[in-house]
Amino acid sequence: MEKINFSTDINAPKEKVWEILWNLDSYRAWTSAFAEGSTAQTDNWKEGTKVLFGDGNGNGMVSTVAKNKPNEYMSFKHLGVMKDGVEDTTSDEIKGWAGAMENYTLKGENGNTTLSVDLDINADFKDYFVNTFPIALEKVKALAEGTAKTVITITADVNAAVSKVWEYWTSPEHIMQWNSASPDWHCPASSNDLRVGGKFSATMAAKDGSFSFDFAGEYTEVEENKKISYVLGDGRKVTTSFEEKDGKTKVTSSFEAENMHSLEMQRGGWQAILDNFKKHTETN
Repeated sequence: MEKINFSTDINAPKEKVWEILWNLDSYRAWTSAFAEGSTAQTDNWKEGTKVLFGDGNGNGMVSTVAKNKPNEYMSFKHLGVMKDGVEDTTSDEIKGWAGAMENYTLKGENGNTTLSVDLDINADFKDYFVNTFPIALEKVKALAEGTAKTVITITADVNAAVSKVWEYWTSPEHIMQWNSASPDWHCPASSNDLRVGGKFSATMAAKDGSFSFDFAGEYTEVEENKKISYVLGDGRKVTTSFEEKDGKTKVTSSFEAENMHSLEMQRGGWQAILDNFKKHTETN
């Protein structure tokens, strides 16, 4: 077993780099360097818990979180492999390298971060990781510095036909009823020119009048009952698709995250609005 090391300097505070590394939305983005569709099944990266690092097709690594020191250090002990969804931690082949470590160290200074990674590796996989890990760290750097966007995807299964779902999603009179993330907010105004090149706007406002803003953009793709894409005023892209099956409609929205709020907060807010839409559509 050999230990190899990688490092990159990132123009972002270590708290941001840590979020990019271990938030599951951004994790999927930077680990796509190893496998498209990369995933991690984890109990919030808690120390001592199991993690399944997967390729999206039932294959990957079986590991445990050996150490989690937020914003500073994460360590994994690799225990075995997963093939077609079946875990192997006991075969003779696995025993030859079980216990290999993979460690991430963050050191911050003046708002900048040095991210270092060291891992135990056997000779068979050295060339692969020497080639792919620098690509992965470049993705971490770009996401943390804001030169690349994390894409967050949310879904809801709505108990209604797609024609109704489409109407309630696009009609201003309905948008004003569901377009809020919490009971203390509402949407007092909405306009929607539903065509490629058309513009839309929805006013998001605190009910106590303390704050409001317009959520607005321009449509780049409109396919009735199937798909809507648009660009927000800040240039971020959003796509929502609608898929009907057995009288129900799956609504899936994917959006590029902004850099002001945490990824967890953004996911929670957008999901809450989508859940509000589901409730409004199913009860009216």
